[in-house]
Amino acid sequence: MKVLFAAAEVFPFVKVGGLADVAYALPKELVKQGVDIRVVLPFHTKMAEEFKDEMEDVTQFTVDVGWRKQFCGVKTLVRDGVTFYFIDNLYYFDRPNVYGDYDDAERYAFFSMAVCEMMEKIDFIPDWLHVNDWHTGIIPLLLADKYHWIEAYRGIKTVLTIHNLQFQGIYSPRVLEELLGIGMQTWHEDGIKYYDDVNFMKGAIQYADRITTVSPSYAEEIQTPMYGERLDGLLRANAWKLTGILNGIDQDLNDPESDPLIPNHFSATDLAGKAANKAAMQEKLGLPVRPDVPLIIMVSRLTHQKGCHLLVDNLDALLQKDVQIAILGLGEREFEEAFPFFEYVYPEKMSANMTFDIGFAQQLYAAADMLLMPSWFEPCGISQLIAMRYGTLPVVHETGGLKDTVTPYNQYTGEGTGFSFNQYDAAVFGKVLEMAITVYSENPDAWEQLVTQAMAKDFSWKVSAEKYKGIYEEY
Repeated sequence: MKVLFAAAEVFPFVKVGGLADVAYALPKELVKQGVDIRVVLPFHTKMAEEFKDEMEDVTQFTVDVGWRKQFCGVKTLVRDGVTFYFIDNLYYFDRPNVYGDYDDAERYAFFSMAVCEMMEKIDFIPDWLHVNDWHTGIIPLLLADKYHWIEAYRGIKTVLTIHNLQFQGIYSPRVLEELLGIGMQTWHEDGIKYYDDVNFMKGAIQYADRITTVSPSYAEEIQTPMYGERLDGLLRANAWKLTGILNGIDQDLNDPESDPLIPNHFSATDLAGKAANKAAMQEKLGLPVRPDVPLIIMVSRLTHQKGCHLLVDNLDALLQKDVQIAILGLGEREFEEAFPFFEYVYPEKMSANMTFDIGFAQQLYAAADMLLMPSWFEPCGISQLIAMRYGTLPVVHETGGLKDTVTPYNQYTGEGTGFSFNQYDAAVFGKVLEMAITVYSENPDAWEQLVTQAMAKDFSWKVSAEKYKGIYEEY
Protein backbone atom coordinates (compact mmCIF):
# COMPACT_ATOMS: atom_id res chain seq x y z
CA MET A 1 0.00 0.00 0.00
CA LYS A 2 1.52 3.32 -1.11
CA VAL A 3 0.10 6.67 0.00
CA LEU A 4 1.16 10.24 -0.72
CA PHE A 5 -0.09 12.66 1.95
CA ALA A 6 -0.23 16.31 0.84
CA ALA A 7 -0.61 19.18 3.32
CA ALA A 8 0.19 22.89 3.53
CA GLU A 9 1.68 22.58 7.03
CA VAL A 10 3.35 19.75 8.94
CA PHE A 11 4.73 19.74 12.48
CA PRO A 12 7.58 20.20 13.41
CA PHE A 13 8.61 21.92 10.19
CA VAL A 14 5.85 24.54 10.19
CA LYS A 15 2.69 24.77 12.27
CA VAL A 16 -0.31 27.08 12.21
CA GLY A 17 -3.09 24.83 13.50
CA GLY A 18 -4.16 21.27 14.18
CA LEU A 19 -3.62 20.18 10.56
CA ALA A 20 0.13 20.29 11.17
CA ASP A 21 -0.14 17.87 14.10
CA VAL A 22 -2.28 15.44 12.10
CA ALA A 23 0.02 15.59 9.08
CA TYR A 24 2.93 14.48 11.26
CA ALA A 25 1.39 12.03 13.72
CA LEU A 26 -0.95 10.10 11.38
CA PRO A 27 1.73 9.14 8.81
CA LYS A 28 4.10 8.28 11.65
CA GLU A 29 1.56 5.76 13.00
CA LEU A 30 0.63 4.42 9.55
CA VAL A 31 4.28 3.62 8.84
CA LYS A 32 4.27 1.50 12.00
CA GLN A 33 1.24 -0.33 10.58
CA GLY A 34 3.06 -1.21 7.37
CA VAL A 35 1.85 1.53 5.02
CA ASP A 36 4.42 3.11 2.68
CA ILE A 37 3.17 6.65 3.30
CA ARG A 38 5.16 9.72 2.32
CA VAL A 39 4.35 13.35 3.05
CA VAL A 40 4.70 16.35 0.75
CA LEU A 41 4.51 19.98 1.86
CA PRO A 42 5.80 23.36 0.69
CA PHE A 43 9.38 24.31 1.53
CA HIS A 44 8.41 27.18 3.82
CA THR A 45 11.69 29.02 4.37
CA LYS A 46 10.55 30.09 7.86
CA MET A 47 11.24 26.56 9.14
CA ALA A 48 14.18 26.00 11.46
CA GLU A 49 17.67 25.77 9.95
CA GLU A 50 18.24 22.38 11.59
CA PHE A 51 15.65 20.85 9.26
CA LYS A 52 17.04 22.58 6.18
CA ASP A 53 20.49 21.19 7.00
CA GLU A 54 19.11 17.62 6.99
CA MET A 55 17.52 17.91 3.54
CA GLU A 56 18.84 16.49 0.31
CA ASP A 57 17.94 17.71 -3.18
CA VAL A 58 16.00 15.15 -5.22
CA THR A 59 15.15 16.82 -8.51
CA GLN A 60 13.99 20.03 -10.14
CA PHE A 61 11.64 20.90 -12.98
CA THR A 62 9.27 23.66 -14.08
CA VAL A 63 5.52 23.91 -13.53
CA ASP A 64 3.26 25.86 -15.88
CA VAL A 65 1.22 28.32 -13.83
CA GLY A 66 -0.92 29.79 -16.58
CA TRP A 67 1.51 31.34 -19.07
CA ARG A 68 4.42 31.35 -16.58
CA LYS A 69 6.97 28.62 -16.11
CA GLN A 70 7.81 28.43 -12.41
CA PHE A 71 10.81 26.68 -10.91
CA CYS A 72 10.06 23.68 -8.70
CA GLY A 73 12.71 21.99 -6.61
CA VAL A 74 12.09 18.86 -4.56
CA LYS A 75 13.98 18.25 -1.33
CA THR A 76 13.65 15.32 1.07
CA LEU A 77 14.47 14.08 4.54
CA VAL A 78 13.41 11.10 6.66
CA ARG A 79 12.08 11.55 10.19
CA ASP A 80 10.53 8.90 12.46
CA GLY A 81 10.45 6.46 9.56
CA VAL A 82 8.46 8.83 7.30
CA THR A 83 9.88 10.25 4.06
CA PHE A 84 9.05 13.94 3.64
CA TYR A 85 9.22 15.84 0.36
CA PHE A 86 9.40 19.62 0.21
CA ILE A 87 8.27 21.63 -2.82
CA ASP A 88 10.77 24.46 -3.18
CA ASN A 89 9.94 27.80 -4.81
CA LEU A 90 11.14 30.99 -3.15
CA TYR A 91 8.65 33.20 -5.00
CA TYR A 92 5.73 31.37 -3.37
CA PHE A 93 7.08 30.07 -0.06
CA ASP A 94 9.78 32.49 1.10
CA ARG A 95 7.13 34.22 3.21
CA PRO A 96 6.47 34.84 6.92
CA ASN A 97 2.91 33.48 6.53
CA VAL A 98 1.71 30.02 5.58
CA TYR A 99 -1.74 31.41 4.76
CA GLY A 100 -3.40 34.77 4.33
CA ASP A 101 -1.38 36.35 1.53
CA TYR A 102 -3.06 38.04 -1.44
CA ASP A 103 -1.97 35.29 -3.84
CA ASP A 104 -2.89 32.16 -1.85
CA ALA A 105 -4.86 30.86 -4.83
CA GLU A 106 -1.75 30.98 -7.01
CA ARG A 107 0.58 29.66 -4.33
CA TYR A 108 -1.50 26.56 -3.64
CA ALA A 109 -2.45 26.04 -7.29
CA PHE A 110 1.29 25.84 -7.98
CA PHE A 111 1.83 23.52 -5.02
CA SER A 112 -1.01 21.20 -6.09
CA MET A 113 0.25 20.95 -9.68
CA ALA A 114 3.81 20.44 -8.43
CA VAL A 115 2.64 17.52 -6.27
CA CYS A 116 0.94 15.92 -9.28
CA GLU A 117 3.94 16.37 -11.56
CA MET A 118 6.44 15.34 -8.90
CA MET A 119 5.14 11.77 -8.61
CA GLU A 120 6.51 10.55 -11.94
CA LYS A 121 9.79 12.41 -11.50
CA ILE A 122 10.58 10.84 -8.11
CA ASP A 123 9.21 7.45 -9.23
CA PHE A 124 6.60 7.22 -6.49
CA ILE A 125 3.12 6.55 -7.87
CA PRO A 126 0.80 6.05 -4.88
CA ASP A 127 -2.32 3.93 -4.63
CA TRP A 128 -3.92 6.80 -2.70
CA LEU A 129 -3.27 10.52 -2.72
CA HIS A 130 -4.50 11.94 0.58
CA VAL A 131 -5.30 15.69 0.43
CA ASN A 132 -6.14 18.02 3.30
CA ASP A 133 -8.45 21.05 3.27
CA TRP A 134 -8.78 23.44 0.34
CA HIS A 135 -5.06 24.12 -0.11
CA THR A 136 -4.58 20.70 -1.72
CA GLY A 137 -8.26 20.12 -2.49
CA ILE A 138 -7.86 20.87 -6.19
CA ILE A 139 -5.66 17.78 -6.65
CA PRO A 140 -8.53 15.26 -7.17
CA LEU A 141 -9.92 17.51 -9.92
CA LEU A 142 -6.48 17.91 -11.50
CA LEU A 143 -5.98 14.14 -11.59
CA ALA A 144 -9.38 13.69 -13.21
CA ASP A 145 -9.05 16.54 -15.73
CA LYS A 146 -5.54 17.85 -16.36
CA TYR A 147 -3.44 14.74 -15.75
CA HIS A 148 -5.84 11.98 -16.77
CA TRP A 149 -3.77 11.29 -19.89
CA ILE A 150 -0.85 10.01 -17.79
CA GLU A 151 -1.31 6.26 -17.81
CA ALA A 152 0.49 5.71 -14.50
CA TYR A 153 -1.92 8.06 -12.69
CA ARG A 154 -5.15 6.42 -13.76
CA GLY A 155 -5.24 4.01 -10.85
CA ILE A 156 -4.67 6.64 -8.15
CA LYS A 157 -7.56 7.06 -5.69
CA THR A 158 -8.00 10.21 -3.67
CA VAL A 159 -9.23 10.90 -0.14
CA LEU A 160 -10.00 14.38 1.19
CA THR A 161 -9.79 15.14 4.92
CA ILE A 162 -11.79 18.20 6.00
CA HIS A 163 -10.12 19.76 9.03
CA ASN A 164 -12.19 22.96 9.02
CA LEU A 165 -14.99 23.52 6.52
CA GLN A 166 -15.05 27.24 7.25
CA PHE A 167 -12.03 27.79 4.98
CA GLN A 168 -12.87 26.82 1.40
CA GLY A 169 -10.64 28.62 -1.11
CA ILE A 170 -13.21 30.68 -3.04
CA TYR A 171 -11.87 32.60 -6.04
CA SER A 172 -12.77 33.99 -9.43
CA PRO A 173 -13.27 31.38 -12.18
CA ARG A 174 -10.34 33.02 -13.97
CA VAL A 175 -8.03 30.86 -11.82
CA LEU A 176 -9.05 27.80 -13.85
CA GLU A 177 -7.36 29.07 -17.00
CA GLU A 178 -4.91 31.66 -15.67
CA LEU A 179 -3.43 29.47 -12.92
CA LEU A 180 -4.41 25.84 -13.48
CA GLY A 181 -4.59 25.85 -17.28
CA ILE A 182 -7.64 23.61 -17.42
CA GLY A 183 -10.26 25.80 -19.06
CA MET A 184 -13.89 26.06 -18.00
CA GLN A 185 -15.10 22.49 -18.56
CA THR A 186 -15.30 21.79 -14.82
CA TRP A 187 -17.08 25.08 -14.02
CA HIS A 188 -20.61 23.73 -13.57
CA GLU A 189 -22.90 22.85 -10.67
CA ASP A 190 -21.66 19.25 -10.48
CA GLY A 191 -18.05 20.47 -10.63
CA ILE A 192 -16.20 23.36 -9.03
CA LYS A 193 -18.76 26.12 -9.72
CA TYR A 194 -19.90 27.92 -6.56
CA TYR A 195 -22.39 30.68 -7.36
CA ASP A 196 -20.30 32.94 -9.65
CA ASP A 197 -16.94 31.71 -8.32
CA VAL A 198 -14.92 28.55 -7.99
CA ASN A 199 -14.60 26.77 -4.66
CA PHE A 200 -11.58 24.52 -4.15
CA MET A 201 -13.23 22.71 -1.24
CA LYS A 202 -16.36 22.04 -3.27
CA GLY A 203 -14.23 20.64 -6.07
CA ALA A 204 -12.48 18.36 -3.60
CA ILE A 205 -15.79 17.08 -2.21
CA GLN A 206 -17.08 16.40 -5.73
CA TYR A 207 -14.00 14.71 -7.18
CA ALA A 208 -12.44 12.83 -4.24
CA ASP A 209 -13.14 9.11 -4.01
CA ARG A 210 -13.54 9.29 -0.23
CA ILE A 211 -14.01 12.09 2.31
CA THR A 212 -13.15 12.07 5.98
CA THR A 213 -13.52 14.61 8.75
CA VAL A 214 -11.66 14.74 12.03
CA SER A 215 -14.45 13.52 14.33
CA PRO A 216 -17.70 11.53 13.92
CA SER A 217 -19.86 14.34 15.33
CA TYR A 218 -18.36 16.92 12.97
CA ALA A 219 -19.15 14.61 10.03
CA GLU A 220 -22.81 14.79 11.06
CA GLU A 221 -22.78 18.50 11.87
CA ILE A 222 -21.42 19.66 8.52
CA GLN A 223 -24.41 18.07 6.80
CA THR A 224 -26.69 20.60 8.53
CA PRO A 225 -27.31 24.26 7.59
CA MET A 226 -26.00 25.43 10.98
CA TYR A 227 -22.49 24.03 10.48
CA GLY A 228 -22.37 23.23 6.77
CA GLU A 229 -20.98 26.61 5.62
CA ARG A 230 -23.34 26.58 2.60
CA LEU A 231 -22.01 23.18 1.49
CA ASP A 232 -24.35 21.08 3.65
CA GLY A 233 -26.52 20.03 0.69
CA LEU A 234 -23.47 18.93 -1.27
CA LEU A 235 -22.19 16.97 1.73
CA ARG A 236 -25.56 15.28 2.24
CA ALA A 237 -25.47 14.25 -1.42
CA ASN A 238 -21.99 12.82 -0.88
CA ALA A 239 -22.70 11.28 2.53
CA TRP A 240 -22.13 7.81 1.04
CA LYS A 241 -18.40 8.51 0.87
CA LEU A 242 -18.09 10.60 4.07
CA THR A 243 -16.64 9.19 7.31
CA GLY A 244 -15.75 10.84 10.61
CA ILE A 245 -12.49 9.58 12.11
CA LEU A 246 -11.40 11.09 15.39
CA ASN A 247 -7.99 12.75 15.52
CA GLY A 248 -5.49 11.53 18.05
CA ILE A 249 -2.42 13.06 19.62
CA ASP A 250 1.17 11.94 19.61
CA GLN A 251 1.37 10.41 23.08
CA ASP A 252 5.15 10.14 22.87
CA LEU A 253 5.44 13.92 22.56
CA ASN A 254 2.63 14.59 25.03
CA ASP A 255 3.71 12.44 27.94
CA PRO A 256 3.67 13.92 31.48
CA GLU A 257 6.20 11.30 32.56
CA SER A 258 8.87 12.37 30.05
CA ASP A 259 7.91 15.72 28.44
CA PRO A 260 11.14 17.80 28.30
CA LEU A 261 9.12 21.04 28.13
CA ILE A 262 7.68 20.74 31.65
CA PRO A 263 9.71 21.23 34.86
CA ASN A 264 8.31 18.31 36.89
CA HIS A 265 7.18 14.94 35.59
CA PHE A 266 4.22 13.04 37.01
CA SER A 267 1.75 10.22 36.39
CA ALA A 268 -1.83 9.30 37.23
CA THR A 269 -0.58 7.34 40.26
CA ASP A 270 1.77 10.07 41.47
CA LEU A 271 0.48 13.62 40.99
CA ALA A 272 3.14 15.30 43.14
CA GLY A 273 4.86 16.60 40.02
CA LYS A 274 1.64 18.21 38.81
CA ALA A 275 1.28 20.05 42.12
CA ALA A 276 4.87 21.26 41.79
CA ASN A 277 4.17 22.42 38.22
CA LYS A 278 1.17 24.37 39.46
CA ALA A 279 3.20 26.16 42.12
CA ALA A 280 5.94 26.98 39.58
CA MET A 281 3.36 28.29 37.09
CA GLN A 282 1.61 30.44 39.69
CA GLU A 283 4.96 32.00 40.51
CA LYS A 284 5.76 32.49 36.80
CA LEU A 285 2.40 34.18 36.21
CA GLY A 286 2.77 36.45 39.22
CA LEU A 287 -0.19 34.85 40.99
CA PRO A 288 -0.27 33.81 44.66
CA VAL A 289 1.21 30.34 45.13
CA ARG A 290 -1.77 28.46 46.55
CA PRO A 291 -2.47 24.76 46.05
CA ASP A 292 -6.09 25.10 47.18
CA VAL A 293 -7.28 27.54 44.50
CA PRO A 294 -8.24 26.18 41.04
CA LEU A 295 -5.97 27.33 38.23
CA ILE A 296 -8.18 27.70 35.14
CA ILE A 297 -6.60 28.18 31.71
CA MET A 298 -7.53 28.93 28.11
CA VAL A 299 -4.91 28.09 25.46
CA SER A 300 -6.44 29.11 22.18
CA ARG A 301 -6.81 31.39 19.22
CA LEU A 302 -8.75 34.26 20.74
CA THR A 303 -11.81 34.34 18.49
CA HIS A 304 -15.60 34.20 18.67
CA GLN A 305 -15.48 30.71 17.14
CA LYS A 306 -13.47 29.58 20.17
CA GLY A 307 -16.13 31.02 22.49
CA CYS A 308 -13.98 33.79 23.97
CA HIS A 309 -17.03 36.07 24.22
CA LEU A 310 -18.72 33.54 26.53
CA LEU A 311 -15.75 33.72 28.85
CA VAL A 312 -15.59 37.53 28.72
CA ASP A 313 -19.30 37.71 29.63
CA ASN A 314 -18.59 35.57 32.72
CA LEU A 315 -15.22 36.92 33.80
CA ASP A 316 -16.37 39.65 36.19
CA ALA A 317 -18.58 37.25 38.16
CA LEU A 318 -16.05 34.43 37.90
CA LEU A 319 -13.24 36.55 39.30
CA GLN A 320 -15.32 37.31 42.38
CA LYS A 321 -14.74 33.68 43.33
CA ASP A 322 -11.59 32.16 44.79
CA VAL A 323 -10.02 31.22 41.43
CA GLN A 324 -7.02 31.96 39.25
CA ILE A 325 -7.31 32.33 35.47
CA ALA A 326 -4.54 32.34 32.86
CA ILE A 327 -5.02 33.04 29.15
CA LEU A 328 -2.48 32.21 26.44
CA GLY A 329 -3.11 33.10 22.82
CA LEU A 330 -3.52 35.66 20.06
CA GLY A 331 -6.52 36.55 17.94
CA GLU A 332 -9.23 39.12 17.54
CA ARG A 333 -8.43 42.59 18.83
CA GLU A 334 -11.41 42.84 21.18
CA PHE A 335 -10.19 39.81 23.14
CA GLU A 336 -6.54 40.86 23.07
CA GLU A 337 -7.76 44.04 24.80
CA ALA A 338 -10.43 42.53 27.08
CA PHE A 339 -8.31 39.91 28.83
CA PRO A 340 -5.48 42.34 29.79
CA PHE A 341 -8.16 44.70 31.14
CA PHE A 342 -9.37 42.02 33.54
CA GLU A 343 -5.76 41.31 34.53
CA TYR A 344 -5.41 45.01 35.38
CA VAL A 345 -8.56 44.94 37.52
CA TYR A 346 -7.81 41.57 39.18
CA PRO A 347 -3.99 41.28 39.24
CA GLU A 348 -4.07 38.65 42.02
CA LYS A 349 -6.41 36.37 40.07
CA MET A 350 -5.88 36.92 36.35
CA SER A 351 -2.93 36.54 33.97
CA ALA A 352 -3.38 37.53 30.30
CA ASN A 353 -0.54 36.42 28.01
CA MET A 354 -1.20 37.76 24.52
CA THR A 355 1.34 35.62 22.73
CA PHE A 356 1.81 31.99 21.81
CA ASP A 357 4.61 29.64 22.75
CA ILE A 358 4.42 25.84 22.56
CA GLY A 359 6.62 25.33 25.62
CA PHE A 360 4.55 27.77 27.66
CA ALA A 361 1.39 25.99 26.50
CA GLN A 362 2.71 22.59 27.60
CA GLN A 363 3.64 24.00 31.00
CA LEU A 364 0.12 25.38 31.40
CA TYR A 365 -1.45 22.02 30.51
CA ALA A 366 0.81 20.32 33.06
CA ALA A 367 0.07 22.86 35.80
CA ALA A 368 -3.63 23.73 35.50
CA ASP A 369 -6.73 22.20 37.01
CA MET A 370 -9.20 23.15 34.25
CA LEU A 371 -9.06 24.04 30.54
CA LEU A 372 -11.81 26.17 28.98
CA MET A 373 -12.96 25.33 25.43
CA PRO A 374 -16.43 26.85 24.93
CA SER A 375 -16.13 26.68 21.13
CA TRP A 376 -19.11 27.40 18.88
CA PHE A 377 -17.85 24.58 16.66
CA GLU A 378 -14.75 22.42 16.91
CA PRO A 379 -14.02 19.87 14.15
CA CYS A 380 -11.90 17.86 16.57
CA GLY A 381 -9.81 19.94 18.93
CA ILE A 382 -6.34 19.08 20.19
CA SER A 383 -6.13 21.14 23.39
CA GLN A 384 -8.71 19.08 25.29
CA LEU A 385 -6.86 15.86 24.38
CA ILE A 386 -3.52 17.20 25.60
CA ALA A 387 -5.15 18.65 28.72
CA MET A 388 -6.69 15.32 29.73
CA ARG A 389 -3.37 13.60 29.12
CA TYR A 390 -1.87 16.00 31.69
CA GLY A 391 -4.69 15.67 34.23
CA THR A 392 -6.31 19.02 33.42
CA LEU A 393 -10.08 18.70 33.12
CA PRO A 394 -11.75 20.36 30.11
CA VAL A 395 -14.90 22.49 30.32
CA VAL A 396 -16.35 22.33 26.80
CA HIS A 397 -19.32 23.02 24.58
CA GLU A 398 -20.82 19.75 23.30
CA THR A 399 -19.90 20.09 19.65
CA GLY A 400 -17.77 18.18 17.14
CA GLY A 401 -14.72 16.51 18.58
CA LEU A 402 -15.31 18.05 22.01
CA LYS A 403 -18.53 16.07 22.27
CA ASP A 404 -16.77 12.91 21.08
CA THR A 405 -13.81 13.10 23.47
CA VAL A 406 -14.98 14.66 26.76
CA THR A 407 -17.30 12.59 28.96
CA PRO A 408 -19.30 14.96 31.20
CA TYR A 409 -19.10 14.51 34.96
CA ASN A 410 -21.90 12.46 36.48
CA GLN A 411 -22.22 13.35 40.17
CA TYR A 412 -24.16 10.16 40.93
CA THR A 413 -21.84 7.59 39.35
CA GLY A 414 -18.55 9.51 39.41
CA GLU A 415 -18.07 8.93 35.69
CA GLY A 416 -16.53 11.59 33.51
CA THR A 417 -13.36 13.20 32.20
CA GLY A 418 -14.51 16.83 32.28
CA PHE A 419 -17.54 19.11 32.20
CA SER A 420 -19.74 20.12 29.27
CA PHE A 421 -22.75 22.20 28.27
CA ASN A 422 -25.14 21.83 25.36
CA GLN A 423 -26.97 25.16 25.05
CA TYR A 424 -24.58 27.73 23.58
CA ASP A 425 -25.22 30.51 26.05
CA ALA A 426 -22.96 32.53 28.38
CA ALA A 427 -25.22 31.94 31.39
CA VAL A 428 -25.25 28.17 30.83
CA PHE A 429 -21.46 28.15 30.41
CA GLY A 430 -21.20 30.11 33.67
CA LYS A 431 -23.31 27.58 35.56
CA VAL A 432 -21.20 24.66 34.34
CA LEU A 433 -18.05 26.52 35.35
CA GLU A 434 -19.53 27.12 38.77
CA MET A 435 -20.29 23.42 39.11
CA ALA A 436 -16.73 22.50 38.17
CA ILE A 437 -15.31 24.96 40.71
CA THR A 438 -17.63 23.55 43.39
CA VAL A 439 -16.50 19.98 42.73
CA TYR A 440 -12.86 21.07 42.88
CA SER A 441 -13.32 23.00 46.14
CA GLU A 442 -15.78 20.80 48.02
CA ASN A 443 -15.26 17.26 46.74
CA PRO A 444 -11.51 16.67 46.25
CA ASP A 445 -11.93 12.87 46.12
CA ALA A 446 -14.35 13.14 43.19
CA TRP A 447 -11.99 15.60 41.49
CA GLU A 448 -9.01 13.29 41.86
CA GLN A 449 -11.07 10.42 40.43
CA LEU A 450 -11.96 12.55 37.38
CA VAL A 451 -8.29 13.44 36.90
CA THR A 452 -7.32 9.77 37.04
CA GLN A 453 -10.05 8.84 34.55
CA ALA A 454 -9.03 11.62 32.16
CA MET A 455 -5.37 10.59 32.25
CA ALA A 456 -6.32 6.96 31.57
CA LYS A 457 -8.00 7.79 28.23
CA ASP A 458 -6.17 6.53 25.15
CA PHE A 459 -6.08 9.25 22.50
CA SER A 460 -3.16 7.79 20.58
CA TRP A 461 -3.29 7.57 16.78
CA LYS A 462 -3.28 3.75 16.72
CA VAL A 463 -7.06 3.16 16.40
CA SER A 464 -7.66 6.13 14.10
CA ALA A 465 -4.76 5.14 11.84
CA GLU A 466 -6.28 1.67 11.52
CA LYS A 467 -9.50 3.29 10.26
CA TYR A 468 -7.61 5.31 7.65
CA LYS A 469 -5.75 2.18 6.64
CA GLY A 470 -9.14 0.47 6.25
CA ILE A 471 -10.20 3.17 3.78
CA TYR A 472 -6.98 2.75 1.78
CA GLU A 473 -7.57 -1.01 1.61
CA GLU A 474 -11.12 -0.70 0.26
CA TYR A 475 -9.91 -0.60 -3.35
